Amino acid sequence: MKKSNLQLAVVGTMQTNCYLLTNTETNETLIVDPGADGDRIAAYLLQEKMRPVGILLTHGHFDHISGVKALQDAFRLPVYAAEAEEALLGEPGWNLSAKFQGYSVSLVPDVLLADGEGFELAGFSVKAILTPGHTGGGMSYYLPEEGFVFSGDTLFRHTYGRTDLPTSSFEELKHSLREKLFKLPEDTEVLPGHGNATTIKEERRRNPVLGD
Repeated sequence: MKKSNLQLAVVGTMQTNCYLLTNTETNETLIVDPGADGDRIAAYLLQEKMRPVGILLTHGHFDHISGVKALQDAFRLPVYAAEAEEALLGEPGWNLSAKFQGYSVSLVPDVLLADGEGFELAGFSVKAILTPGHTGGGMSYYLPEEGFVFSGDTLFRHTYGRTDLPTSSFEELKHSLREKLFKLPEDTEVLPGHGNATTIKEERRRNPVLGD
C-alpha cells in the first residue's frame, strides 16, 4: 500500500522538476533534485512541518544541484548520488554551473551509491539504478512499493536526455534505457527531471530511442 505524498516544485531558469516525497505515516520527506530556490523550498518544508531526511541527486548538472547548499544549511541533510558522478559534482566546468549560471557550484555527496544498491530512507525502499548517458554517473531511483522511478534527465516523456555534454554518451544512454529502465514493470510511473510524467509502458511504445 502506498504511504507517500508526492509534490512537485518547478525551479530555476531550466524549469527543473524538484520532487518532495513525504511519508504520510511519519512526515519524513525526501527531496529529489533541488536545482534552485533552496531557501524557498526550506521555508515551505518548515511551514508545512515536514521532516526532511535526505536529498537524492539524479545527476550533477547545476540545474539539479544548485539548491542543495541552502537546504543543507537549514537542515544538515545527507546528499545521495552515484559514486560514478562524484567527479562531475565537484567540477564546475563539467557540471556547467560556471558556464550557464555565472557562479560555480561544487558539491561533495555524503553517500555514494553503486548500481543496484538498495537502501531505506524516510521509510521508503529505494533501489539505485545507474543510468549513464546524459552524464557518466546518472542515477535513477526506483521505489517499487510506490510504483514510480525518478529518472532525472535520462528519460523524458517521448524523448531522452541530450548527450553532447561533458561525460555524456549516446551509446550508454541507449543501454540505460533499453536494458535498465525499460525493464521495469510497465505500470511504473516515470518522474523525469523536466516536463511531464509518463509510464514505462508508454515509453516502450513511443520513445524514439527504440528506433535509433
